[in-house]
Amino acid sequence: MSDLMNTAGRRALIRLLFCFALVSLAFTSSAFSQSGGELRFCLRSEPKTFDPLLVDDDSSLAIRYLTGGVLVRANRKTQDLEPELAESWKVSKDGKQITFKLRHGITFSDGSPFSSEDVAFTMQRLMDPALHTSTGDAFRSGSGAVSTKIIAPDQIVIIFPAPLAGLERLFDQVAIMSAHSPKKEVAVLGPFLVAEYKAGSSVLLRRNPNYWKKDSQGRRLPYLDSIRLDIQSNRDVEMLRFKRGELDLINVLDSDYFDRLAASSPQLAHDAGASLDSDFMWFNQVASAPIPEYKRAWFRSANFRRAISQAINREDLSRVVFNGHAQPAVGPVSPANKFWFNSKLKAEPYRPDSALKRLQADGFRLQNGALFDKGGNAVEFSIVTNAGSKPRERMAVMVQEDLGKLGIKVNVVTLDFPSLIERISQKFNYEAAMLGFRNVDLDPNGQMNIWLSSAENHAWNPQQKSPETAWEAEIDRLMRAQASTADPKKRKGSFDRVQEIAAEQAPFIYLVNQNALSAVSGAVEGANPGILSPQTFWNAERLTLNASTRASR
Repeated sequence: MSDLMNTAGRRALIRLLFCFALVSLAFTSSAFSQSGGELRFCLRSEPKTFDPLLVDDDSSLAIRYLTGGVLVRANRKTQDLEPELAESWKVSKDGKQITFKLRHGITFSDGSPFSSEDVAFTMQRLMDPALHTSTGDAFRSGSGAVSTKIIAPDQIVIIFPAPLAGLERLFDQVAIMSAHSPKKEVAVLGPFLVAEYKAGSSVLLRRNPNYWKKDSQGRRLPYLDSIRLDIQSNRDVEMLRFKRGELDLINVLDSDYFDRLAASSPQLAHDAGASLDSDFMWFNQVASAPIPEYKRAWFRSANFRRAISQAINREDLSRVVFNGHAQPAVGPVSPANKFWFNSKLKAEPYRPDSALKRLQADGFRLQNGALFDKGGNAVEFSIVTNAGSKPRERMAVMVQEDLGKLGIKVNVVTLDFPSLIERISQKFNYEAAMLGFRNVDLDPNGQMNIWLSSAENHAWNPQQKSPETAWEAEIDRLMRAQASTADPKKRKGSFDRVQEIAAEQAPFIYLVNQNALSAVSGAVEGANPGILSPQTFWNAERLTLNASTRASR
């Protein structure tokens, strides 16, 4: 009897375990079924390039972030540096060398193996003077070539001609390219790959089947099947599509849209606080630019630039254009960047009387409500900015009104983004421009490509063979000095002085620092918006869509 009971008991136990296994399998299948789906959001402009080493516009940056594999990655939430393709790294005591230990068994999206040869190839191409990329500029701490030494397939040393502080963090922006794949930049190491590009319409990214990462439960990343990036500069259309559920997020949200969304659906609107980004304007100082000489003389005068700066009411810009979701900008560093911000500096106050005195000191005179220079030329210039950006269009109009009070006639010209970039960086056929920089790094080395006089993004007068002014030469020296020492106090002292020179000379007239405003649909799971770009999709490999959204697509 006891044997029968034991047998029956064992059968019951087996049935129980079998049922438990089925439940576990169903649960596991359900968990895995949460993977997949297509995330959708907009690029505000056409990507200029798919070559990860030539990127310098927002749209191309977004694509590089989603497709490019990097040796190390700065966590956009904690700001800590985390290992990626490199499992470890070591910087030499003199700050001139960095040694990377690479992960094993990684392949590019096309199946070609990843090794130290690819890192060497990428660095050699990045630092090629003929290429002259903004990403490469961040590594230019001194004269001389950057070299590489392959120790083994999984180990490489990169050698710089001068010490470079914060060296390891710069590699967050360097997407490794294949040295051998015939597909060149199409072969990637990131979570997604470019599957389709329709000019003027969209970019489709698909899951990289060879992506190396897994989650804590052993599931392969990314969870998403694809990301569709529609090219759409019209913010009204973007918001309408978001509300309809056709888009899943808006990475950077204008304040008007934010307030309306927060009023109707507060759970979808995210304000992460003051961002690292800034909006500003500048004057064209390029010697070969097709502008009259008398205007170039204005633009090259620090007194003229400072007068324009003093005549702009930044408090009004913050209040009217951004509904209080912005602060008057001080300079190249946002106060949100607490360590590197020079707290001795203050935003330029609105002082039109002082502005007029500065202009009069340079020989300008006010006559019948119009301002003339000492040669009798009426002071008039155009500001170009990107069409479709309502905040910039409004700021340009408010600057137009402020300067009109001094007798200066300002014409506002809006251009589609590709045309704007062509004008300001290739043809130099403009007088003044209003744009902004998306800062992706807290460290000043991330601004080397802006402040070095030889840099491509030295917007007011780029790619100088040698500094054309004494103050630019001093900035060159200070930027290289801060980059070549590991002492934080010395670095901060040098970069504080850069910020002071920027305030004295006003090559950029800084206007506002916006808050990091974004929108994320309730369909997206795992989103955690922050202040560092990209604010909403920095953890794209771990984002998922809820079941109902996946079913509807």
